[in-house]
Amino acid sequence: RFPDVDSDGSVKSEEMEIVVNVGGVRQVFYGDNLNQFPETRLAELVNCLSGGYDSIFSLCDDYDPGKREFYFDRDPDAFKCIIDVYYFGEIHMKKGICPICFKNEMEFWKVDLQFLDDCCKAHLSEKKEELEEIARRVQLILDDLGVDASESRWKKCQKCIWKFLEKPESSYPARVIAVLSFLFILISSVVMCVGTIPDLQVVDAEGNRMEHPTLDSIETACIGWFTMEYVLRLISSPNKLHFALSFMNIVDVLAILPFYVSLTLTHLGAKLMELSNVQQAVQALRIMRIARIFKLARHSSGLQTLTYALKRSFKELGLLLMYLAVGIFVFSALGYTMEQSHPETLFKSIPQSFWWAIITMTTVGYGDIYPKTTLGKLNAAISFLCGVIAIALPIHPIINNFVRYYNKQRVLETAAKHELELMELNSAEGKAAGSRSELEDLSRESKEGPFYSSRIKVSHSDTFIHLLSEEKHHRTRLQSCK
Repeated sequence: RFPDVDSDGSVKSEEMEIVVNVGGVRQVFYGDNLNQFPETRLAELVNCLSGGYDSIFSLCDDYDPGKREFYFDRDPDAFKCIIDVYYFGEIHMKKGICPICFKNEMEFWKVDLQFLDDCCKAHLSEKKEELEEIARRVQLILDDLGVDASESRWKKCQKCIWKFLEKPESSYPARVIAVLSFLFILISSVVMCVGTIPDLQVVDAEGNRMEHPTLDSIETACIGWFTMEYVLRLISSPNKLHFALSFMNIVDVLAILPFYVSLTLTHLGAKLMELSNVQQAVQALRIMRIARIFKLARHSSGLQTLTYALKRSFKELGLLLMYLAVGIFVFSALGYTMEQSHPETLFKSIPQSFWWAIITMTTVGYGDIYPKTTLGKLNAAISFLCGVIAIALPIHPIINNFVRYYNKQRVLETAAKHELELMELNSAEGKAAGSRSELEDLSRESKEGPFYSSRIKVSHSDTFIHLLSEEKHHRTRLQSCK
């Protein structure tokens, strides 16, 4: 039966007692608690009883009039966290609950995300970024797999070249090209180093030492490969401006530019300027050849991960530099003051003592400058200990950032490969177009609209993706809501 009502037909909501059964978990609520947040689904249950069964079943899955019990086929663990808003005014997400599923549960119970605590919001935001990254990677895979019959032959050729040079995993020949590129980088770097050995250099007619002609030939061959590779990648690039401004492509330009500039200056130097000036310019440009070693980062996910980890550890590195700067200033000033009493002191000034403080705090200790007094040696021992402590403090967070990001990248790569396998399966069944549309919607949603849109949903079927390495038993699949 329905609860008692007033003479005007309204329910006494303050005294209302309702029972909610969520996934087998029963919870008793009172109207005065629920009415604190009238826009939530549970608060609407208090007022829906006077509207008959139609209004009741629009809010719940089932209702037992005899027990006044509402039934919901929802996640009971998430529900236990969400109802805290009625008692404490805020929500904390328990460990072990998928953040995206928890967000969907909050939307179902019509509880605003502003009640979610800041620590949990950060966790949810991290998962959002992971989903967007997976969508981006899958979209790249779909772009590679997609074939548009309306495209010109040149466009198709561009796609093939780009895939051939940028996607080593796409085919066996692409892997061979990637290995060759890596070998050319390695050979070029070795030649640059070996060319500085005096025994392997030759003397020209004017008495100047030059690199051996054989090494020059090898260098020219490597530069030719780098040039051909860069030009082909530039021609086949979908976005020329983005390609030219990319950091790794700027490194590629810096790796090959000194060769051509040096070649031009060498041939035109006698006519344009003094030969000595040309040689100085050539030597300065040849130093820029060390930039080619950074090309290895293109073929090493570990180096890319290390770069990202250092960026994410900017605060820790800044703290380390601040500690060292303060220590260097203090201990160099103390060392200079304490060593002035010794007639053969090596500490001539405080700025000169900076060098001693740096090599002492970093535990290098060249021995070119060292204290000779007792107080100076005591100061050196303290500076050594402080340096060890200062350097050790930020190392652990930096390592954690590296391991976390490296594991995340492996998870995202695995997720993208799983989606690729699913696409190949659907393509064989004639369903590739539908899957492509779903993932394009997901990618477009992450770029054009807010993440917490009703178009992005989570289910537990088909392809599963591990989003958290520490929560491996929670799996989720990306798909768009129809």
